[in-house]
Amino acid sequence: MDGAIRASFNIQTYLSTVGVGRTIGRFTARQIFFLQGSPADAVYYLQTGRGKVSVVSKNGKEATVTLLAAGDFFGEESMAGSNTLRTATATAVTACQVLRISAEQMQLSLHQEHTFSDFFLKFIILRGIRTQEDLVDQLFNSSERRLARTLLLMAEFGSNGQSEVLLPRITQETLAAMVGTTRSRVSFFMNRFRKLGFIDYHGRIRVNTTLLNAVLRDQLPEQNASRPVLLDPPPTRARTAKRKKRI
Repeated sequence: MDGAIRASFNIQTYLSTVGVGRTIGRFTARQIFFLQGSPADAVYYLQTGRGKVSVVSKNGKEATVTLLAAGDFFGEESMAGSNTLRTATATAVTACQVLRISAEQMQLSLHQEHTFSDFFLKFIILRGIRTQEDLVDQLFNSSERRLARTLLLMAEFGSNGQSEVLLPRITQETLAAMVGTTRSRVSFFMNRFRKLGFIDYHGRIRVNTTLLNAVLRDQLPEQNASRPVLLDPPPTRARTAKRKKRI
C-alpha cells in the first residue's frame, strides 16, 4: 500500500492542495506569517506573491535576511525539534497565497517520499548559498549595489528570460528596510537608476536588463552619496606659496 502511495506521489499537487496537516492561507501586503520568538510548528511554502524574512535586534533595529518569491519554502527551522522558536519574522510584501505544512506532516512526507525529500534538500542547499551571497553583499557592497541586487532578485531575472520585469507595488520605505539604508538614499539611487535607463517607474517599478548588465560588468556609478565630489580649486600663487611653507 505504501509503495502504491509513493509511486503516485506528485510534488506539485502536494504543494498546491490542502490535505492532512496542510492548509492554504491568503495574506495581504504587510501581513505577518509568523513572528520572531514564536513557536516553530510548521513549514511554509509560498505559492504566489512576494515576502521577506527579517530579524529585529534587542534595540529594535530591523534587518531583512532574505526575500521570498513564489516557489520558496520558509520557516524550515521548525524541523529542528518541538521546542524550537522562530529565529526571524516572515512578512508578506505583496498579496500572497501560502501553504502551511505542520512540522509533523512535513517530517512524515520527507521520510516517506524520497522525491520530495530530494526536492526539499536541494532547495535548502540553494537557500544556504543564497544566504551566503546575501551576507557578502551586506558586508562588502555599497547600499547602491545592494539596492540594485534587491531589485534584480525581486524581478527574478534569468528565470523566464524576460528582458524587462514589472515589480509588484512596493514602497521606498520597504526597499530601504530590505537594503539596510535610509529612504532618502533609496530615493536618490532610484532617481539615478531611472536617469541611466536601468529602471522606469510610474507607481510600479519596471526593471530593465540594462541594470543587470551594469551589475555584471561592475558599471554602477562609483559615487555613492547624494552630494557631489568636492574638487580642489585651481592653484593660485598665494595657495602655492602657502603650501611650500608647510613643506
